[in-house]
Amino acid sequence: MIEKILRFFEKYIIPKSLYKLGQPIYHFTLSFLASFFYRFPSKKMIVIGVTGTKGKTTTCNLIAQILNASGLKTGMATTANFRIGDKEWPNETKQTMLGRFCLQKLLSQMSQESCRYAVVETSSEGILQHRHQFINYTVAVFTNLSPEHIERHGGFENYRAAKIKLFEKVAKSENGIGIYNLDDENIKYFLKPKIKNKYGYTMKPTTDNQQLTTGKLNNILKIKNIKLYPDKTEFTANNEKLEMPLVGEFNVYNAVAAICVALSQNIPFEKIKASLALAKPPSGRFEIINKGQDFIVIIDYAHEPASLEAAYKAVIESHAKTKTPKLICLLGAQGGGRDKWKRPKMGEIAAQYCDKIILTNEDPYNENPSVILDDIEAGFSQTKNNKWKIMKNYYKIIDRKEAIKKAISLAKKGDAVILTGKGGESLMCVENAHKIPWDEKHTVEEELEKLKKFRLPRK
Repeated sequence: MIEKILRFFEKYIIPKSLYKLGQPIYHFTLSFLASFFYRFPSKKMIVIGVTGTKGKTTTCNLIAQILNASGLKTGMATTANFRIGDKEWPNETKQTMLGRFCLQKLLSQMSQESCRYAVVETSSEGILQHRHQFINYTVAVFTNLSPEHIERHGGFENYRAAKIKLFEKVAKSENGIGIYNLDDENIKYFLKPKIKNKYGYTMKPTTDNQQLTTGKLNNILKIKNIKLYPDKTEFTANNEKLEMPLVGEFNVYNAVAAICVALSQNIPFEKIKASLALAKPPSGRFEIINKGQDFIVIIDYAHEPASLEAAYKAVIESHAKTKTPKLICLLGAQGGGRDKWKRPKMGEIAAQYCDKIILTNEDPYNENPSVILDDIEAGFSQTKNNKWKIMKNYYKIIDRKEAIKKAISLAKKGDAVILTGKGGESLMCVENAHKIPWDEKHTVEEELEKLKKFRLPRK
């Protein structure tokens, strides 16, 4: 309620020029008031902040699952879901990092319910608006970095600098812990803050990044022998064999980040191993939907080029020992002026990997959906594979439900239908700030049930 009142003053009372000038002070003050109102709840817990471009939500969920399974009651706040102990519910706010009062209220609830840990997905936008201030972070996790929100931050360097502020904050903690993906090309920037305890992980036997960081980290977890399957993944970490029911190399990175957090909290490796064997992805994060159909259906949140390519690669690589499925790919892009640069890039990636493409609505906001699809389509011609220029084997269907119906109708035995952009989100943002209910998984399951009833098996 307090934050809504302040937003009203921001929108209708305070002159825009004055607000822009005092914006940093406004956000900082709001963070202090929220923390003060809820009596600084994060001081009573160990707070783990996870930041990066890809994998934040899954990494948070894996950390929380391992901690809870080890008898350490944990709360969590991510783009997809919230959690307090064994109680879990979806995030329906369309915010990666909640507003100050909502976030502090949730942390207060975690504290009141005796959570020892709080895992918070910490976004660059949240940091830009000082939502991370007055949260007593002890652990900072860096997953990876690729271009996103560039227009909002005014450049990639500013985007990276916002992420690094989480590590600068943890560096002020007497027993601060940093968890680092040593394979990311931006790693040297994240290692600069002088955090007392540093844990790194790598899949590469020898890299410039690893050579750069050796001697500066307390522990380096080396990942080898990765085996990708359609329904699970196996790998070794420091010569210990692990297995998990999550698919794709990108999920190995997410899992290993969570393992490093658990090790930093002195959780025995055997407990970590047992927890990972039962791990569950958050809803809509590379989630396989099986209603008895003879083809694969996957829904994923991938909404920027790097995560889109990772999703397509994961399907191909997990079927490396069998026949590679034909990919039927449904995708869109956000409107509202958000990162327009990425639209043709996503089109280029789709054209490179997919056999059939359906372009559709995602979250258009006030933009014309047709223009967004045209922007994605413009990237088709950039791919090295010129088949899209000749065949134009794709469809534009603005209505997402109809687009899903089309994608599923195109699938033959052994194919893979990959739907990206919405994942487990429960709302779609359209014009005039309206938010309409959306459930990707339910829509897919409905179409698959119809298919089971009315379509004869294909040869």
